[in-house]
Amino acid sequence: MQITVLGAGAWGTALAIALADAHSIILWARDAEQVRRLQSERENTRYLPGHRFPPALTATADVGAATRHADLILVAAPLAGLRNTLQHLRDGESATPFLWVCKGLERDTGLLPHQVVQEVLGERLCGTLTGPSFAEELARGLPTVVTIASTDADFALFCAARLRRPRLRIYAGDDVIGAEVGGAVKNVMAIATGVCDGLGLGMNARAALLTRGLHEITRFGRALGGRPETFMGLSGMGDLILTCTGDLSRNRRVGLMLAAGKPLDQITEQLGQVAEGVPAAREVQRRAATLGVRMPITDWVCTLLDGSMSPIEGVAALMQRDIVFEDA
Repeated sequence: MQITVLGAGAWGTALAIALADAHSIILWARDAEQVRRLQSERENTRYLPGHRFPPALTATADVGAATRHADLILVAAPLAGLRNTLQHLRDGESATPFLWVCKGLERDTGLLPHQVVQEVLGERLCGTLTGPSFAEELARGLPTVVTIASTDADFALFCAARLRRPRLRIYAGDDVIGAEVGGAVKNVMAIATGVCDGLGLGMNARAALLTRGLHEITRFGRALGGRPETFMGLSGMGDLILTCTGDLSRNRRVGLMLAAGKPLDQITEQLGQVAEGVPAAREVQRRAATLGVRMPITDWVCTLLDGSMSPIEGVAALMQRDIVFEDA
């Protein structure tokens, strides 16, 4: 099976490496100089250093050549680049099935990835690959379990069966909205948890944030049409636990640095990669407001990101809110 990965960031590279022992993989990057380095060094020294490319993995900057004979395309651009990357699929002659792997809500529009896909391409055979997964661990061959969600259940099952590897287990589902909401909002909760840990607030506070964070994800997701059981699975609770507690989480690191008093622009520059929770927080807040969904943790994160409240002041405000029934 020939698989093309559009996007040579950390996650796209990790997927390419993980799948190259069973498939022919083409890794596309728009920067010709980056591709030259990928080919000559046989690793992605910028985004995923220390992981050698298998022989079946080649890199190219020619998107036409990359997609022309592909049986499946993995769109591994960050959400901010999803719309432009999809243009390559619209301009091509084939209707190759594809999966996207980005998470979040598009800046300014508040759209989930599948809605961006529909705007750009209309109805296509496609889905999302999501779940608790760090690129570094997948590239190392550590056991990883994710899920593929598509409105075409047979396509989701087909992709799960063809992409699974000895240490990459893949489940299939058809709740695309639920899977995407879990993947988007958990990044916001990871920022909150990073602040909590950075302030030294303890395990009690972390447990409360994770629990109430899952509640916010579920409430928001159900309002958008997601199914409750999805949020208890890999793309919901699983991804939430990993991103909020794992040291490889960029969004958690944003929270840790906010707790240390660093301004957001300095944090963004220091990370050097996209932390999707930053733009997602504001978009989630806006969409929740239009839906009438209360999301106090998300609101708190937004006050920290815009600098209108210090982390300590935010914690005090969060703790002193009016008492409500726990299921509210």
